[in-house]
Amino acid sequence: MPGSPSESPGGARRAWSAVKAWIDPLVVMIVAVLVLGLVLPADGVAADVLGTVKTAAIVVLFFLYGARMATREVWDGLRAWKLQGSMLASTYLVFPLLGLAIQLLPDAVLADELKTGLLFLSVLPSTIQSSVVFTSIARGNVAGAICGATVSNVLGIVLTPLFVAVLLSRTGGPLGGSAAATLLQLLVPFVVGQAVQPWIGRWVRAHRPLTLVTDRAAILLVAYASVSEAQVSGAWDGITWVSLVVLLVVCAVLLAVMLATTWGVGGRIGLNRPDRIALLMCGSKKSLATGLPMASVLFSPVVAASVALPVIVFHQLQLATCAVIARRLASTEPDEVVVRTA
Repeated sequence: MPGSPSESPGGARRAWSAVKAWIDPLVVMIVAVLVLGLVLPADGVAADVLGTVKTAAIVVLFFLYGARMATREVWDGLRAWKLQGSMLASTYLVFPLLGLAIQLLPDAVLADELKTGLLFLSVLPSTIQSSVVFTSIARGNVAGAICGATVSNVLGIVLTPLFVAVLLSRTGGPLGGSAAATLLQLLVPFVVGQAVQPWIGRWVRAHRPLTLVTDRAAILLVAYASVSEAQVSGAWDGITWVSLVVLLVVCAVLLAVMLATTWGVGGRIGLNRPDRIALLMCGSKKSLATGLPMASVLFSPVVAASVALPVIVFHQLQLATCAVIARRLASTEPDEVVVRTA
């Protein structure tokens, strides 16, 4: 009906804002790249060149991670030990335990390579950007969220490869990376970035479009290279639509458990409402931006494609779910807040 609210400019803008809250542009780009890798995979010399460019992009990515993180702010934030400790426990203790529990599912229910991907997902650091944004929307402790997510990512440079080496070796998972590759591509660039951070850190943080382009370029290169290699080798032949549906259900259950756990534990240990919100948003998330590049370093190219799939699925689920929860928390009085995970 002409002139109705849904057709007014304001209604259109609100509808578009709602769509953007549910759909991450980065995920849309990754899906497009995945399709490109399936249709036009790189082979031969093109694959070799792509591998070199991908490695260079990962090195630059982790250098900029180090250069833009202010070390002083991280140490200052650690003083809130109860909040920061519960965030780290959620990310690097509760999540990995759930990841190990998922390995008990029979292969007939979920493909072995997807279970490996879920275990890898469980040991990733928390995401920074969306955790902070949703904490802000929900009127939580933004400073605590920034610190917690940052510390999680700093520790993840070391802890994630360590967890992968220990947990996957014990569960019989496939490892394709090496300690030297991890040091050269992840840790060394990050340390160098931290070393020069006092001189270039302010400039890097002031030019966010530079780091945004670098982040997304590295992720898309990794996604295309992994899928391309998997397509050429036939690594995805065993993954069916049924497996993908089961993966979606498992990711949804995993997210629901973490949301309920972080909110419940925050109340039991006496955190105030803003801190509980920060714990909820940071402790229930995993980083796609860190996960895909790490997967390409820690796993063989063929395995990395399958390992990356659960990370992509979980990332989109956490954005859609936490967008709803953040709005509910923002519009509800403290004594009426109930986080619903189902």
